[in-house]
Amino acid sequence: MPQKKKKIVFHSNHSRAFTGFGKNCKNILSHLHKTGKYEIVEFCNGIRWGDPQLQKLPWRAVGSLPEDPDLIQKLNADPNLARQAGYGANMVDEIIKQEKPDIYVGAEDIWAFNGYTDRLWWNKTNCMIWTTLDSLPILPEAINSAPNIKNFYVWASFAEKALNSMGHNHVKTLHGSVDCSNFHRMDNEKRATLRQRFGIPQNSYIIGYVFRNQLRKTVPNLLDGFKLFLEQEPRSSAKLLLHTHWSEGWDIPRFLQEKGIDPQLVLTTYFCNKCGHFEVRPFSGQEQPCRACGSEKSLNTTNVTHGVSEEQLNQVYNLMDVYCHPFTSGGQELPIQEAKLTELITLATNYSCGEDSCSAESGGIPLEWSEYREPGTQFIKATTYPSSILKGLKKVFNMNPDNRLKQGRKSRQYVLDNYSVEKIGQRIEDIFDAMPDVEWDFNFAFVPRNPSYTPPDDLEDPSWVTDLYKNILRKDVDHTDDGHKHWIQRLKTDLSRPAVLDYFRSVANQENSKSQKVDFGDLFLKNDNKRALMVCNGDADSIFSATSLLQSFNESYPNTDLYFSSAPETQHILDGNPYITKFLPYNEKMENELLMVGTNEHKGYVDYYINLSSLRLKNLSSKNTLVQ
Repeated sequence: MPQKKKKIVFHSNHSRAFTGFGKNCKNILSHLHKTGKYEIVEFCNGIRWGDPQLQKLPWRAVGSLPEDPDLIQKLNADPNLARQAGYGANMVDEIIKQEKPDIYVGAEDIWAFNGYTDRLWWNKTNCMIWTTLDSLPILPEAINSAPNIKNFYVWASFAEKALNSMGHNHVKTLHGSVDCSNFHRMDNEKRATLRQRFGIPQNSYIIGYVFRNQLRKTVPNLLDGFKLFLEQEPRSSAKLLLHTHWSEGWDIPRFLQEKGIDPQLVLTTYFCNKCGHFEVRPFSGQEQPCRACGSEKSLNTTNVTHGVSEEQLNQVYNLMDVYCHPFTSGGQELPIQEAKLTELITLATNYSCGEDSCSAESGGIPLEWSEYREPGTQFIKATTYPSSILKGLKKVFNMNPDNRLKQGRKSRQYVLDNYSVEKIGQRIEDIFDAMPDVEWDFNFAFVPRNPSYTPPDDLEDPSWVTDLYKNILRKDVDHTDDGHKHWIQRLKTDLSRPAVLDYFRSVANQENSKSQKVDFGDLFLKNDNKRALMVCNGDADSIFSATSLLQSFNESYPNTDLYFSSAPETQHILDGNPYITKFLPYNEKMENELLMVGTNEHKGYVDYYINLSSLRLKNLSSKNTLVQ
């Protein structure tokens, strides 16, 4: 009898999207599909559930967005809800229940999986998170969820080292995959012909940068370094090739003027969205006529919507003599690997994922940087020294030709060994094949926690902690579990058994509270008045502040019953308030606006919804006006 294939739900950007996650998804699913070992289901972020384009794939695929346009419209009314929906938060439970996978893989930004470890199916199947982290300190979402993610992989080793240093030793590096078949060094004759085609002198030293024009790609620093190189190496006849879109991000023409750089020395890639023709030349504005098909305004700088093919991009790399990639931070920066595959020596900022690409073994050259803190997030970001860019460019320019070729070949081999679809795909096969079989009963019923349980006193610490998990939280863990290790360490250092026991009991109470089914229809008075729900999941000070709004609301909305929801322990603050019809104990489901106001056939429970927890005051009734 043939062995049952493991079913994989792979959750990421759509495999046809021109993004790093999208390319990786396509690479890995194509590899897994060819093995014939797995049943594959692609769960595509940003695509509607039944989108016809998903039927064109060789494996089953569904989108992360609901099919109902009315529901999508309501979700889009709130940026936070829209973002969560785009990442699949509304539909992930449905696909898990429908497909009953043996393995769930989430390959996305870490915030895409907020709350996933608390979903009832999380520990019923083999779950793996494969994510990018781009800065220090590591995002709290990653740190807080790490103990509950048994199979946790990051795209860059700096993130692994940072999480390991916090005690999360199970976090490992698994680079995003690169389809190495698309990128190679062309022979010298073809490279010369390519330059001739675009009118680029054979003796010009071409410095290249392939990037999306975002602020984290430090174009000003590169231009400063390029200018220094022009001044110190005039014999190079250097040109800078910026393969990017010139109508977003940095205002490159303005920088060229400010810095006194001749615009004719800066090349870019144009692409025709009518016929697919591309050419490399100095920037002369957008919507240029295409000399290939004759279209009037179809030629624009390459962008994420209309861009060159992989074959054409390989030609762009082969116009270059050296590749320079200064940036503030990044998850992996795929163009660096693509450039290495064409045997270019790459210069990369020695921070974040750049640490993997500029090491001696990678064939790269590190760019030095100084630290700054990103406003708002306070993340450490890198600003690359132009002097270091100059130093690296001069090093490659003056390098012995044989040594340059040797280092270029070393760069390519490094990518083949560490990033290729074949290598990464095989690692994933090994990970999947080692995962235990799953028998689905699909009973998603919540198992009540037992906060009243008292553990025996005579157990050793490891057995005592295991007992807490089993009898209070109803979870089976052993000494290898990260959470178990955490509590053992805390018991050795700064916490007593009563403190740990109190924590487990508080978690049990919280989880029981979350699971309680509430018939919201029974909470509200049965009369003809309109209903407003004001939610404030905050401390006593927040509740006191909220009371200042009540009279104004009452005057603005007469004949409206106002229901106020907050933590039960804050009810005394509101007792006797003449503007509140009824106090309702807080339930986290009250944070769901669509549940409260209704969607599709669900009519909802209230006419007005006011969420003070997130400082939002909204009327989501048919008029959709703001409550001020």
